[in-house]
Amino acid sequence: MTDFKTKADTAMKARLAKLKDELSALRTGRASPGILDAIKVEYYGQLVPIKQVAAITVPEARTLEIRPWDPSAAGGIQKAIENSDIGVRPQGDDRVIRLNFPPMTEDRRKEMAKAIGKIGEEYRVSIRGDRRDTLDELKVEAKKTHLAEDQQKLTETAIQKLTDSYIQQVDEVVTAKQTEILTF
Repeated sequence: MTDFKTKADTAMKARLAKLKDELSALRTGRASPGILDAIKVEYYGQLVPIKQVAAITVPEARTLEIRPWDPSAAGGIQKAIENSDIGVRPQGDDRVIRLNFPPMTEDRRKEMAKAIGKIGEEYRVSIRGDRRDTLDELKVEAKKTHLAEDQQKLTETAIQKLTDSYIQQVDEVVTAKQTEILTF
């Protein structure tokens, strides 16, 4: 019955990783290289992530520096950033491209914090859905194999503890992101 717990753990771990990725891409007023993760650059006829063609650093709280390894890629990087929806215009030359993020307004920060709360709730619901699916599979398997009721209850309890743990982790990630947005 440990494979049911392992299956649930794998699904929930993937949900948590996806939440972290989604939240890292949100603009918080503080510069984060994760903001650029979704942007693809045309490089020698192929679309590749910026981090595969350049080094990305954070020299100041609201500034990103992008240093292309190949100076010929700088134009493509600038064009990709301009066409993206991050709302910042790139400045620079073939060696260094700078992105200066303006400070966010108080109202915008509150809207973002509320939106992050909604995102967190969606992930809590999806983790509970993973629990429900696993428990349904467990019940079907228990009927097929005539599993002892106490063994089934132990597995259900373990899956519930796992669910509670992942929901707590989601809450921690969401709270940390909301705090980051509201305090900068």
